[in-house]
Amino acid sequence: MRNPFGSEIEAFHFLLATVAAFAAIALAALLGGTWVGVSVWGVATVAAAVVYLRRGRATRPVRTAPAHVGPPGETRILVVADEAPADQALVREIERATAGHRGRVLVVSPAHASPTHRWVSDVDGARALAQRQLDESLDTLRASGIEAEGELGEDDSLQAIEDALRTFGADGIIIVTPGDRPSGRRERDLVASARERFALPITHVVAGN
Repeated sequence: MRNPFGSEIEAFHFLLATVAAFAAIALAALLGGTWVGVSVWGVATVAAAVVYLRRGRATRPVRTAPAHVGPPGETRILVVADEAPADQALVREIERATAGHRGRVLVVSPAHASPTHRWVSDVDGARALAQRQLDESLDTLRASGIEAEGELGEDDSLQAIEDALRTFGADGIIIVTPGDRPSGRRERDLVASARERFALPITHVVAGN
């Protein structure tokens, strides 16, 4: 089943809106009686339906593939290090993808913060962790002779990919997820959503494999 939310942030905002709506309904019923509460419920339901329909039209996934802007004979790979730094499994996949060509790699490390930290605007710890993972990834790739640069990305991994593709005309995307935990729904949803949204070859690499 496809996740109806585009990101964890959207799900968190939906939760807050739901709590606020129920609080408004309860307060209206308490102050004005049952029928006032029902009226508020009806208004909230219609408003939610309108917002959902507009959101669906505005955020329907678009299969985007930016033009390659590199010189002839160059293969550009966008790597999304999603809570997992680069290792030899990624090195092997990059070498396979760029075989016979000069390879150029951009590594994006999304800075994932918990809902609580986002709520209080405390994302420094998440950015520091993402930066450490990015630095480790670049060291690993460069030590293997791979030309690589990197940048921090948004908390939403799909948005981080889209942002990177605006300036980096990739020929393919590699999504790296942690190998020290069972591959869960989040990893599967990320890869599936990326394949739906971006018209580029997308490979999933589990770190440590």
